[in-house]
Amino acid sequence: MALTIDEQIKSIEEEIEKTQYNKKTQGHIGLLKAKIARLKMEQEKRRAASGGGGQGYSVKKSGNATVALVGFPSVGKSTLLTKLTGAKSDVAAYAFTTLDVIPGLMTYKFAKIQILDMPGLIRDASKGKGRGREVLAVVRTSDLVFFIVDVFDTNVEVLMDELYNAGIRLNTHPPNVVITKTDRGGIEVKPTTTMTKMSAESAAEMVSAYGYVNAEVIIREDIDEEQLIDALTGNRVYLKAIVAINKIDSAEPKLLNSVKEKMKKYDPVYISANKEIGLDELKERIYHELDFIHIFLKPQGMDADMDEPMVIMNGSSIGDLCDRIHRSFRKNFRYAIVWGKSAKFPGQTVGVDHILKNGDIVTVVVKRGGD
Repeated sequence: MALTIDEQIKSIEEEIEKTQYNKKTQGHIGLLKAKIARLKMEQEKRRAASGGGGQGYSVKKSGNATVALVGFPSVGKSTLLTKLTGAKSDVAAYAFTTLDVIPGLMTYKFAKIQILDMPGLIRDASKGKGRGREVLAVVRTSDLVFFIVDVFDTNVEVLMDELYNAGIRLNTHPPNVVITKTDRGGIEVKPTTTMTKMSAESAAEMVSAYGYVNAEVIIREDIDEEQLIDALTGNRVYLKAIVAINKIDSAEPKLLNSVKEKMKKYDPVYISANKEIGLDELKERIYHELDFIHIFLKPQGMDADMDEPMVIMNGSSIGDLCDRIHRSFRKNFRYAIVWGKSAKFPGQTVGVDHILKNGDIVTVVVKRGGD
């Protein structure tokens, strides 16, 4: 009788656990991990084809960016949402109070930031426990992950592991790897840098184990097996993340000092949502991590509005700015005129792909009669 995908995955995971990790077994373990990744992708395809396996959360995005509040049940997410945005979420001192995703809008330095309070995550949420898959699907669509933990239970690593298992990568970048299918020649790995974390031969075996028969693999940075698997799957999301430690007003100084020593690698913000301690610092951290810039609009023949900037993400183009102004602007776009740091000279005429910088003044010219 053929094994199910879950049984195959479990069998391979057990083999990995039994195998001692060293230089000799590194390639073999990488091979097993690639097989698991291929099986999980197959599992996801089947789940999607069968209707996704449950009702999801529907959240309409609004504002300049979306922040996902991620924490265990009953750590104060609902109270914090109310204090930051005024949005009301059910608040009670027992687990699983929030049974839906509650959005709120925080305004700070002209930015409108959507904050989502979600049901608390628990261990094995990435495997579906406690509606974990639905919650994690919402997290994937956010711009910033905001972990909130209780000063008496700071095990944020459990939450981070669940996000990792769901294909969410935090405070890092996609591996600089390009995999191209070819007609012949087998798997050809072409590193453009010295590989110290794995060999080119191991990389080729992993690509083959994932299901490629012929492919050219260009590796432009020193990656490990996990990063190669991320490149193979192509379905990872890369998000910034911050940590806040709540209920500090309830902690004795000795405990608080111990927590600060233990958690300093995460550079957390220490808050009390209930007593409104540290909320200004928290707002500033959220704003800073979202990496906004301010753009000033100058209507044709008029002075620029220097009192009310447009807020957009750093790295945004003229096209992105058009999308923020009105849904028809990109479609009817003719050209833009830019003054500021991104312009080669004051009043430069630019196209839709021009990348803007903080403080730029922009005139957008659209076709007449465009709706």
